[in-house]
Amino acid sequence: MPLATARVVTTRPARYIKQLVSHMGQKAATALTPDGRGVITLTAGSCSLTPTLDRLELTATAVDAESLAGVQDVITRHLVRFATREELTVEWTAAIDGGELEAVHPVVGEYLLGHHTPADGILGELAAATREATAGAAHMQVSSDEGALLTMLTRLTGGRFAVEVGVFTGYSTLCIARGLAAGGRLLACDVSEEWTAIGRPHWERAGVADRIDLRIAPALDTLRALDDEPVIDIAFVDADKHNYPAYYEEIVRRLRPGGLVVLDNVFLGGRVLDPAYQEEHHLAMRRLNELITLDERVDSVMLPVRDGVTIARRR
Repeated sequence: MPLATARVVTTRPARYIKQLVSHMGQKAATALTPDGRGVITLTAGSCSLTPTLDRLELTATAVDAESLAGVQDVITRHLVRFATREELTVEWTAAIDGGELEAVHPVVGEYLLGHHTPADGILGELAAATREATAGAAHMQVSSDEGALLTMLTRLTGGRFAVEVGVFTGYSTLCIARGLAAGGRLLACDVSEEWTAIGRPHWERAGVADRIDLRIAPALDTLRALDDEPVIDIAFVDADKHNYPAYYEEIVRRLRPGGLVVLDNVFLGGRVLDPAYQEEHHLAMRRLNELITLDERVDSVMLPVRDGVTIARRR
């Protein structure tokens, strides 16, 4: 259970962050962002510090409970020591497992589903067919609000050439294809004939089948076979997570200026936020999230939509 938070009531949050970052920078890795947020990385774990109008918000993470307690102790002791003009109370929440986090509370999630342009009958029938045919795997289908977002982003880019990595049963495929400009084309990559076949009749009924070029093959092979010219207007990645960094690189180098790459599941059910999770796909997603943040080729934003969505725009 290596995550814990604390909200410290104070009218001087920014000052404390600067003091902590400056002082602890002598023995630990520290960073201070232009908007005043601080990050302190210790041997045992790390703590982020965010200023608000009337409090300082702390989030501590570590690989195990003992290490987390060490991070909490160090931050608490230094913070209290610096508070010479007021008495601070630092009360940490009970430690939790990253897999228990809810990026969107169920109540909020339901409200979001009820307040976007409604999915039409074809999308609804495809969602129903997916639930019936794939049973426990149906959760891999994007939600209707995320589908609406994909259609909107495709239209906003004026997309004529789109790429999708990970089709599943084709709900997101249909959403992207509908957003394409006249004459547009979607290169859809997947390895399952069985699951993509569920979507084909619905693409036909929606009148977009002729826009979709479905390739049943390893997506990296398909991407690497493309010309190196920057012609991709928008790409959506929702496939095997350990290959995300490779997918991202193959796509970004082919994005036209102003083009977008949208990546789903960047939280991995909250486990990316929890350093106790060390499997290959957790490490790959953390590496990708850091890479995108520092990638000078793009401007990016990570959104708490469903299981986390990152949108990066090629400069």
